Amino acid sequence: MKRMHLHVGVSDLDTSIAFYTGLFGAEPTVTKSDYAKWMLDDPRVNFAISSGDHTEKGIEHIGIQAETLDELGEIYGRLKAAGRPVLEEGATTCCYAQSDKNWITDPDGVVWEAFLTNGEATVYGDKLQVANAHASLNALESANASATTCCAPKIA
Repeated sequence: MKRMHLHVGVSDLDTSIAFYTGLFGAEPTVTKSDYAKWMLDDPRVNFAISSGDHTEKGIEHIGIQAETLDELGEIYGRLKAAGRPVLEEGATTCCYAQSDKNWITDPDGVVWEAFLTNGEATVYGDKLQVANAHASLNALESANASATTCCAPKIA
């Protein structure tokens, strides 16, 4: 089975370790003075963070896709456990799909999306829903994403 790998540069390793430990519900499997890694089985991912002169902070957005409502509920609980504001977007049309979504940002403004796809859509995103999401996401304090799409809108 394949494992997704993501690496994020962070400005404060200890703050980020606390955030990701809450989000994943697990301690890192490797911790160094400038690096931490989680080898998770659910979701199946090798997720690493690093700080210091050899890294730049941030990436676009990252997502955790649930396959069932129970899984989505578990992920939503983890978002709340991470100790940051959560945008509960709910049912939306985005990326040609009907989904239920919540959003959160880590301590460095990397946008995380938790979602369950319920079906296909004929449009990329609902313009009214996108506008509402953009306004609501201002509370998440992120500048890492697009100003014009439904996925991880840019925050001024």
